[in-house]
Amino acid sequence: MKKILLSAFVLISFLSNAQKTENIIIITTDGFRWQEVFKGMDPAIANDKRFNQGDSTYIYKKYSSADIKESRKKLMPFLWSEIVSKGQIYGNRDLGNKVDVSNPYWFSYPGYSEIMTGNVDVAINSNSYKANPNVNILEFLNQQPKLKGKTAAFGAWDAFDRILNEERSGFPVISAYDNVGGNKPTATQKLLNDMRNNSYKPFHEDECLDVFTHYQALNELKTNKPKVLYIAYGETDEWAHHAQYKSYLDAANQVDKWIKEIWDFVQNDPQYKNKTTLLITVDHGRGDKTKAQWTDHGSDVPGASEIWFAVMGPEIAAKGEIKTEGQLYQKQFAQTIAKIMGYNFTTTHPVANEIPELLKK
Repeated sequence: MKKILLSAFVLISFLSNAQKTENIIIITTDGFRWQEVFKGMDPAIANDKRFNQGDSTYIYKKYSSADIKESRKKLMPFLWSEIVSKGQIYGNRDLGNKVDVSNPYWFSYPGYSEIMTGNVDVAINSNSYKANPNVNILEFLNQQPKLKGKTAAFGAWDAFDRILNEERSGFPVISAYDNVGGNKPTATQKLLNDMRNNSYKPFHEDECLDVFTHYQALNELKTNKPKVLYIAYGETDEWAHHAQYKSYLDAANQVDKWIKEIWDFVQNDPQYKNKTTLLITVDHGRGDKTKAQWTDHGSDVPGASEIWFAVMGPEIAAKGEIKTEGQLYQKQFAQTIAKIMGYNFTTTHPVANEIPELLKK
């Protein structure tokens, strides 16, 4: 009898620790600061006429609160309700919980490369760098038999074709004004292409508005059901560079709404429900030591290496906001993604270790 009970216990333990994540969705919102994530709207910036677009009243009405926790929830309600209750959020440096980029440049291409390859390639020192010679985690996952042909990436910025080396990687990367659907788009894809191509282009041909990237990716999720999906929003960075704090906050608030829309679909679809992990992060931070530097980043801007991330899914313990002191790095995300999906990311270049405390024991 004891042997039977022991065998049953071992089986239950095995099943409880078995791989549950079958799909992963990775989301980035370019250059969105940890300061707003954890503290909400910054009054020093909102009150500055150089940055508030002449409408501090709007900013205060929509995002302000005397309580920091309430302010951050106004800005990102889904993050600070659903994700904090069911997942983990890292990067509150006021509590000593630190996350940083490892690359020495603190801008976009090196940051996205670090996220996706788990490697710091110091040769990647420009946003106009050629096609990435480093193998990325999406490419690696797409090579696995169970995931082959079930990987897709959508990015508002045209550099993602190079960052993810679309030609070599073997999965579709739809960036900026690339058309979805190839030569035979569905009626929905054709409409998405037409709307984007005929839209207002505040960032010219380099980057489309996030709304088009979002709905292209959501359509992919609903129709082709990828198991590995990457969505890269860009307006948080663009509006910051334009010194428009109201638009920067609105862009972040909209990304939070879109993440909710994605998660609501996931949790109501048989392929995805309770079998999907969501990871959200950024490519770099921004200035804060000198408030006027919130618009900028790069190695000459103090604080621009400081980032954050959030994760939720069946492999992730529900620990909420992480309040313990510690130091994590952007380069650890790639192997962490692999481990969440049940793989070990190995390739010709070095890959940093995963973040073991994320995973359920």
